[in-house]
Amino acid sequence: MVLSAAAVSWAETDLAAMLNRIDTVTNFTTDFNGVYTAVIERTGESLVTIQARMFRRDAEGKFVILISAPSAQKGQGYLEVDNNLWFYDPTSRLFTHSSLKENWQSSDAMNSDFYRTSYARDYSVESWKEATLGAYPVYILELKGTNAEVTYPWKRIWVRKDLGFILKSEDYSLSKWLMRSAYYPAYAQIGSQFVPSKMLFVDELNKGSRTQMTLTEPSTQPVSSATFTKAYIESVSR
Repeated sequence: MVLSAAAVSWAETDLAAMLNRIDTVTNFTTDFNGVYTAVIERTGESLVTIQARMFRRDAEGKFVILISAPSAQKGQGYLEVDNNLWFYDPTSRLFTHSSLKENWQSSDAMNSDFYRTSYARDYSVESWKEATLGAYPVYILELKGTNAEVTYPWKRIWVRKDLGFILKSEDYSLSKWLMRSAYYPAYAQIGSQFVPSKMLFVDELNKGSRTQMTLTEPSTQPVSSATFTKAYIESVSR
């Protein structure tokens, strides 16, 4: 998808503003939904493809993910509501508590990758510099987590200067061991917001393990509040 937006002017020394800008351009003031297709690669194994539809309501910190393929996982669902993440298994018909820090469907994506961003709240900038990534001028920010809820306590992100969204990130453990790299080569623009339409997550601990993810059918049409409930997930998973 083609990007088109006016350049954004940042005060280069206003580090908090940089993090706020990321949240502003990637979180939605409206409801959002779309179809995600994940292709999981493992060395010596066949490719696994998972398809799911996601619904987000960023203003209330809610999301729902419904797995539609493959058939073995069809009907499984995730519900983030009231700061709790639940996983639904249609075989047992039970909801179990999950975490944003866990891998999504045994892929290299994390559950938190589907959640609204909160860089301004969750991280402080320890250092920064200017650089280029491909054809784009970027800021490279070294971030330290400010609370125990973050998926990764240290991050390094490459932020596109003009539009304010992330092109690449490196995710580190508390001891600053590189755990995962993530690439966002394409974004879809919806109004004044941007959402990654192509993503690549690379497991840096297990070479050859990676997950490619694409977004299709992005929409900001209103979503019924009933969608963000356990009853809804149970009803569509039958």
